[in-house]
Amino acid sequence: MTFRDIVAAVYTNYVFRRFLFFLLIIWIASTAIFLIPRLSGQDPVKEKLLLEAQRGGHMQAGLEEMAATYSRKFGLDKPLIVQYGNYMADLLRFDFGPSIAYFPKSVNSLIGDSVIWTFGLLAVCTFIAFFVGTVAGALLGWPKSPNFLQYIFMPILTLAAIPYYLLALVLIYIFAFNLDWFPLFGGYSVATLPRWELSFTIDVIHHAILPAASIVLASLGFWALGMRGMMVTNQGEDFMIAAEAKGLRSIRLFFNYAVRNAVLPQTTALALSLGTVFTGSVLVEVIFRYPGLGNTLYQAIKLNDFFVIRGMIFIVIVTLGLATFIIDVTYPLLDPRVSYKRGG
Repeated sequence: MTFRDIVAAVYTNYVFRRFLFFLLIIWIASTAIFLIPRLSGQDPVKEKLLLEAQRGGHMQAGLEEMAATYSRKFGLDKPLIVQYGNYMADLLRFDFGPSIAYFPKSVNSLIGDSVIWTFGLLAVCTFIAFFVGTVAGALLGWPKSPNFLQYIFMPILTLAAIPYYLLALVLIYIFAFNLDWFPLFGGYSVATLPRWELSFTIDVIHHAILPAASIVLASLGFWALGMRGMMVTNQGEDFMIAAEAKGLRSIRLFFNYAVRNAVLPQTTALALSLGTVFTGSVLVEVIFRYPGLGNTLYQAIKLNDFFVIRGMIFIVIVTLGLATFIIDVTYPLLDPRVSYKRGG
């Protein structure tokens, strides 16, 4: 058996162990999602019926009978162990069941209607903030960078101290309320139906600029400061000193040695950030009333629709776990200093 075969076998075993750990985390988290809401002692079906009765201005007759009927519809009248078995079977099929608040719509359809808005907004914003912030941090941490870059990037980095939802309120007040350059809320104009047309696409982009700006501006500082710190740390490393002693050009030192090593922790943070894309930026989406997952989760919490809440939390757990799993199995390939062996 060659050395390459040994390394491949060790790596395969490493990936398999990580995958089993990933499945274990998903199972534990899914069980917790099932049990924790039931500790509150609230009946989500009855809460929904009471809300509808209050909206109608009177208490509906036969509330208990209606609650029992809906409980049978949602399977809430069965023993806990039976509910748990049905719940796990549904999760394996990624079937989150019907929504209580928006019945007869399913949780899957609600998430499907919202995910494209959140993914389109946050994925683009995350990559823009990562790229610009990483480049800015690398240049700020490189001693041979032009001095004028300090005056360009440093004011932007101060925005990292402002929470993105507060920055969103400031942007709304300046550019939507006072200047009237952008709409105050929504993902597209009122009384407009989504369609695959250029005019609708432009309308969507126009509505997305302010929420995207609040997220990008607040995230730039995080990426830039992290990259700048790693660049400064790498200046005193042995490989940098040896490369400088060889008389390599400054641009090669910058890209091949400093940036290449400093960007590894950034890649880890990017993977975790992408893992949270599907959760939505709740506060920003609520402030702008953007039709994404964050706003859907907020409405589900307000209406005590725990089927939607459960589905959203499960998606968060799976995406974060998957992102962590991908990091675990690819990081040794990105950085040879990370060993495949146990305890390495």
